[in-house]
Order: sequence, then structure tokens, then C-alpha cells
Amino acid sequence: MLDNTTLALVLIGAALAGFTTGFAGFGTGLVASGFWFLALPAPMVPPLIALASVAAQLVGVVAVRKVFAWGRAAPLLLGGVVGIPMGVIALGLVSTDLLRTAVGVFLLAYASYQLMLANRHRVGDWGGRIMDGLVGVGGGFLGGFLGLSGPLPLIWLQLKGGPSNQQRAVYQPFNLVVLALASFGMGLGGMITIDVIRVAALCLPVILICSWVGARIYLGVSETRFQTIVLLLLFVSGSILIAQRIMG
Repeated sequence: MLDNTTLALVLIGAALAGFTTGFAGFGTGLVASGFWFLALPAPMVPPLIALASVAAQLVGVVAVRKVFAWGRAAPLLLGGVVGIPMGVIALGLVSTDLLRTAVGVFLLAYASYQLMLANRHRVGDWGGRIMDGLVGVGGGFLGGFLGLSGPLPLIWLQLKGGPSNQQRAVYQPFNLVVLALASFGMGLGGMITIDVIRVAALCLPVILICSWVGARIYLGVSETRFQTIVLLLLFVSGSILIAQRIMG
């Protein structure tokens, strides 16, 4: 049973994470972890994030379903399939603290750099599909390890450039597939316990409703404003991960 304070933290995290994912196409784990690591035992959080992310992604993909680019996403997805089991295995062997801190520092540095530039840095087609696959491996690993599959592919696609809806049409299906597979892997590994399922059942209605609201708002936002908001979300997410490490 959850006491009132714990329940409030869990549901607030679910609401904010659902809205963020519906709007931006990523962020369930980055946002929710700031609340769930405070409220719940640490081993429960990664599998809960993976399950919650799948629910939020199912709603968010509706916003870009007409421009899905499975061909462009294929190298990322193949790399993600390779990276997922590596992350799931590492989850049972390694402390998450160091990696969460490293991801936080990277997100903070990247978002700060891009926000300060008048003309944001781009790499175009550098690295081609091979680099896409390697980024997919990294995203799959982080998805299996922390439920954080989204930031690395999203940053890579931002660096490559192009319209935001086309970028999202690649990284959102990537997130959906990788996190669904990560959830399956965590289930096989015995990490999705009955307690995780109970908390996920409490969060699911909140996540679905807030994801739908976020997806509706996304449709009315301009290209430039969306890119800026995404960078701000990455900045805040990095700050949360670092704060979690500092606060213990």
C-alpha cells in the first residue's frame, strides 16, 4: 500500500511524464524518474519507466502517424535491438548512479550549447546509416538499462537537421519499439514484479490522459518553438538526473 505522499509523488510524476511524452515524443523516464526515485524503491523504477513509456508512446505516435519513416528508422531500430539486452544485463550487474549522472551531464552540456547558438550546430548526413545504427545501440542500451531510450537518438536527429515532425517520425517509433522490447526483457529477467504491475496500473489512466493532452498541444506549436522547448526539456532532464545524484 502507498501512503498519501508517495501516491501523490507517483501520480504527479506520471502526469508530467505523460504530458511531456505526448508533446515532445520522449521524456517519460527523464521526467518521471525525478519523482519515482524519491517515492519508490530504486529497483522498481526502471521497469516502471519502461512500462509507462510504452503507454505514453502509444498515444504520442498518433501525432506523427502520417509521416512515419520506418525506412529511416530501420538502422536505429536494428542497433536498438542489439543494445537492449546489453542494457538489461547491465541493469542486474551495475549501479545506475554513475550512468545516470553521466547522461545528466551530457544532456545539460548539449542543451546549453545548442540554446546559446544563434545557428544551431548540424552534422548533416555525416556518418550515414552506420552512425545511425551505432546511435541506436546506445539508445537501446540506455532503454534496457534505465528506460531512457529517447535522448540519444533525438539528439542525433537534431544534429542531422530537418523538420521536427520528420525527426519525431523516426525517434518516436524507435522509442516505442525499443521500450516495448526492454519491458519484455525486464519481464523475462524477473524485474517486473507484482508491485511494479500494481503501481503501473495506478499510473496508466493518468499517463494516457496527459499524453493525449500533450499530443493535442504539439499539433498547434510552431517548428522553431518546438525545437526550443525540446532543448529546454533536455536541459531540465539533465539537471534532474544530476540533482538526483547530488541528493543521494
